Amino acid sequence: MRRIARAPWELLKRAFGWLVLFELRNKVLLAPTALRLRRLETAETRRLAAGTAEAPAALVATVIATHRRPDQLRAAVRSALAQTVRDQIVVVVDDGAGLTELPDDPRMFAVSLARNTGVAGVVRNVGIRLTRSRYVAFLDDDNLWEPDHLERALAVLEAPGGPDGVYTALRRVLPDGTEWDVLSVPFDRRRAARESFLDTNAFVARRTRGLRFSRLRRTPEVLPREDWELVHRYSRGHRVCHVPHATVRYLVNPESFYTTWSG
Repeated sequence: MRRIARAPWELLKRAFGWLVLFELRNKVLLAPTALRLRRLETAETRRLAAGTAEAPAALVATVIATHRRPDQLRAAVRSALAQTVRDQIVVVVDDGAGLTELPDDPRMFAVSLARNTGVAGVVRNVGIRLTRSRYVAFLDDDNLWEPDHLERALAVLEAPGGPDGVYTALRRVLPDGTEWDVLSVPFDRRRAARESFLDTNAFVARRTRGLRFSRLRRTPEVLPREDWELVHRYSRGHRVCHVPHATVRYLVNPESFYTTWSG
């Protein structure tokens, strides 16, 4: 009897993918949180923009969201500033905890939200909206880039007939620095409906109206994550490709929040 009752769900999963179905459920159940957070995001963007003469501009805007990880943040910022691509602006957006001392570099731009939102998508969206660039890249405060991350992504993006977005391979490491594995999955939108292999630490994309994160309030139990949602939605109207070269050191920390890519 239980198997019969689950049959419609299994058919829907087979037809559309469980991640797509879960995200549809999220949009229904969590819609009120998105409306409130969008208003907050807009208000914070206006407040912070009023304090600058003009929006920081470069070929690439790298957005780093952070909250109470000062040492890891500085390491992440150093890896962003060490890119072989120099034409970039690095914008650090703190989620209401207060800014720590950061490297002194003219490409650095750091702001702090007036209060903690606890929603990574909103924090990153503020960074996107505060900058001007042809491309946008994302880095979390507990991860690192190899020096050629942006160079390899831009080589594909700027090639004749190139895609709108690319994501590189992830080198997943444990807290002690031990390498766990390398996650390198060619882009397949149908496969992405069933497997959560998309992560924005590896994603570099052309700036368009569609390049914004979900504003749903996602607790750690809510799947899929906003990384998957962004790339999957962006790929609906933009071509996305995979660069099979590991340019991201992704921390897999059991004591922190990280993507398991399981399910």
